[in-house]
Amino acid sequence: MDFKEIIEDIYKKTAALKNKGQIASYIPELLKIDPNKFGVHISTIDGFNFGIGDYQDKFSIQSISKVLSLSMAYNIVGEKIWKRLDVEPSGTAFNSLVQLETEKGIPRNPFINAGAHVICDILLSHLKNPKEDFLTFVRSITQNSEINYNTKVVTSEKSVGYRNVALCNLIKSFGNLDNEPSEVLDFYFHLCSLEMSCQELSQLFMYLANDGKTIDNSQQILTKSQSKRVNALMQTCGFYDESGEFSFKVGLPGKSGVGGGIIAVHPDQYVIAVWSPNLNEKGNSYKGMCFLEEFTTKTELSIF
Repeated sequence: MDFKEIIEDIYKKTAALKNKGQIASYIPELLKIDPNKFGVHISTIDGFNFGIGDYQDKFSIQSISKVLSLSMAYNIVGEKIWKRLDVEPSGTAFNSLVQLETEKGIPRNPFINAGAHVICDILLSHLKNPKEDFLTFVRSITQNSEINYNTKVVTSEKSVGYRNVALCNLIKSFGNLDNEPSEVLDFYFHLCSLEMSCQELSQLFMYLANDGKTIDNSQQILTKSQSKRVNALMQTCGFYDESGEFSFKVGLPGKSGVGGGIIAVHPDQYVIAVWSPNLNEKGNSYKGMCFLEEFTTKTELSIF
């Protein structure tokens, strides 16, 4: 299949669409991003790589990092992780306090904010230098020492992170955090500020297309079973309360972030990353969703 020709054609059509939606304005630093940025990069199991548009521009990956922190924690503690987290779609906002209260401090899944807080707490308890160790983990997968946090985004998120503070304290009140909420939140905001490009993202996430192993050096990030389960969670919970829509239209495991990025995985085939900062009403990249729907339709390469 000629991925290059297909991607070029869909990119051209998607770029011409009216740029609906808006940037995540509740994070002040993100408002500085050009809303017309648009990049795509694909990496395949057999070694093909192709990018178009702003695919080498770095951006704040935000909630996409939750897949990486989950992978690291899952590798460390194994199946015990699910004693503190559920694996169900939330059906409500990603920062819902009501749902967390009703379910006594057990987050619905690792990809809503409350779930990511619990993952951060697990890592804080098992890592000597959590922020540095997490960065080393990500860099080791990509063999790229230049990946880093954006401290301006960290500061920006901390300045408006009142809902996250409330969520974290509520989880603590139910006994599902071992560390202090302030430490959990500091780690969480750093994870969200991680900066990468579409090219770096598509290459990084190849371990989820390759049964938990990296392509370049066969580093075992997750077991085959764990990789399957992370992909399943991405399929059902990766797009806030638009996960069903993404499964219906695109048909791939994936994860979005309010920085405008989307990563999508076809196990045993490819990983594709898309970035366009304007978000739809559900908090997912408007053009990113349009591109991926057309891509899996035209290639007939979804998991269904």
